[in-house]
Amino acid sequence: MNAGIVKSQTYPSFGPEIDVTVNGLTFDAMEPFISPDDHYLFFNNLNDGINTKLFYAIKVNDSTFNFVGELNGPNQTLQPHLDAVADLDTLNIFYWTSTRNYPTELENLFHGTFNNGNVSNIGRVHGNFNKNIPGWLVMDHGISYDGQFLYYNNARFDGNNCQGPCETEIGIAEKINDSTFTKRSDSDIILQNINDTNYIYYAPCVSSDNLELYYTRYPRGTITSNTLFEICVAVRNTPVDPFSTPKVLFSDLMKDLIEAPTLTRDKQIIYYHRKTPDSHKIVMRYRQNSLNITTPANIEFPLTIYPNPSNDIINIQTDKRFHNLKTSFYTLLGEVIMTTNNQTEIDISDLTTGTYFLKIEMDNKIITKKIIKIE
Repeated sequence: MNAGIVKSQTYPSFGPEIDVTVNGLTFDAMEPFISPDDHYLFFNNLNDGINTKLFYAIKVNDSTFNFVGELNGPNQTLQPHLDAVADLDTLNIFYWTSTRNYPTELENLFHGTFNNGNVSNIGRVHGNFNKNIPGWLVMDHGISYDGQFLYYNNARFDGNNCQGPCETEIGIAEKINDSTFTKRSDSDIILQNINDTNYIYYAPCVSSDNLELYYTRYPRGTITSNTLFEICVAVRNTPVDPFSTPKVLFSDLMKDLIEAPTLTRDKQIIYYHRKTPDSHKIVMRYRQNSLNITTPANIEFPLTIYPNPSNDIINIQTDKRFHNLKTSFYTLLGEVIMTTNNQTEIDISDLTTGTYFLKIEMDNKIITKKIIKIE
């Protein structure tokens, strides 16, 4: 790596697997999702497409939840049906997949408003991310915490020619309103290291800072007892960068199937489900390392930003004489909201309270730092 390139985030690592107890639950628990406030654990039962419903539990501690029951609103009553794969953003907009009226209606991703176990104002999610081709479904999805970006997983099913989905594709769509998303023009570039025709991949989950993408994959082809299922993660420096080449976090053969990662808001716990001889259960792991955006050890100039956090002025200090200093402030979603040229004292008083990325370009070198604006 040369000194002009920002060092990639290090990959996360997690500790040993821990069983999750859901008090009062007597059946399979699959495809978990932990709510942004860490209070609710959503999941569906056995994903057989005959009587698959969404349920929820309330947190007691990290590894213990109390089962409440079915979500009120999303679940259909007439078999066969499938209502599964819960997602919730910080605005309490709830998303899930459903096969209701399929294939008469080809758009199978739904949204509604969540409130204390109830989902209301239910409708389909429209947009050009839907294939709208019989056989293709939005199999899985992951919503960004602010609800602005949908990581969707299109999958083609053909029971006569392949087991499970025949092919899959992950993409990113941007929110127009609660019922409409449109595919981002840079989706393919951002996910160029993820989409791989050698694999079937699904169950995307994006971290709260939009810097880590988790998902499940297995080799494309006939599924056997020796098929290896993997939970992977890809990382990036800022929300405008492409994701890295993925790293396999955990893997197991078909008989011990692991799937569907979900991450807490602080990124310290990962939940997913595991197949057991009798059913499917939810498990968890604690994070072992922290992720920080860093610069390479051989960077040619030392640089200090102070004070940080700040409510008005930040200063950029370097011992190296420079030319053509440019700074750009990004939101966590990658939107550029302020730029300066050749300024080492920058007024950020007009920024709203929160966390930003500061991209510093100097003498054809780039450094990215996190900046916190306080009141």
